[in-house]
Amino acid sequence: MKTFKSLCTIALTAVLALGTVACGTDDNANTGGDTGKKTIVMGTSADYKPYEFHDTAKGGEVAGFDVDIAKSIADQLGYQLEIKDMDFNGLIPALQAGTVDFVMAGMTPTAERKQSVDFSDIYYEAKNTIVAKKGANLKTAETLSGKKVAVQLGSIQETAAKDMKGLNIVPLNKTGEIIQEIKAGRVDAAIIEDTVAKGFVQANPDLEFNTIPNTEEAGSAIAFPKNSKITADFNKALQGMKTSGQIDSFAKKWFDAE
Repeated sequence: MKTFKSLCTIALTAVLALGTVACGTDDNANTGGDTGKKTIVMGTSADYKPYEFHDTAKGGEVAGFDVDIAKSIADQLGYQLEIKDMDFNGLIPALQAGTVDFVMAGMTPTAERKQSVDFSDIYYEAKNTIVAKKGANLKTAETLSGKKVAVQLGSIQETAAKDMKGLNIVPLNKTGEIIQEIKAGRVDAAIIEDTVAKGFVQANPDLEFNTIPNTEEAGSAIAFPKNSKITADFNKALQGMKTSGQIDSFAKKWFDAE
């Protein structure tokens, strides 16, 4: 988990001017600026609207479903939230390296990921879809055999694609990049989560999506470093948000916004 060490070698004149200087470490998070709160760092990949994206109307600020949940939890637990944006396949390494305290990125707690990190309870469940040009007749997993199919690198959709027969898988870093590859005809289709696919298809009427039925555990959870001290606190906060209807309210705000 990310820690912060304040510099303890300070000139005597500065000590006299400031009166007193604290030094030490914190096992859970950094000390946050002027707020007096500890800063907790969330890793995400902000190319996955409506979960997380750069809101151009707010100067590129990272916003979305996951961000609203993270802000609420941070507020409940007395933290100042900091968000770090990176490629999806770099999120788990960032947790392991201690550069972020937790990850929210529409991430599914697969058995493989559980070997590297711990997860919260699932807070939202969605389904995978096939996104393709209208009229391409690529509506089921079987129709993708022999086709070039794009997926986000390191995502659950990449894993799902590998379980399908005969696909020529094209891993890419960003969802927007995947959509452009479909439109340009460099790939035949893509596998994208339904809530994300909905927004892209609405913005690109030449595309369509069709849902793939879930055959195994799906859903989004918060990822933490192994044996993190904050996992239980986050689960308690999530449970309270589910019971109060706050998560449903956030889901309605972001997924029914269009």
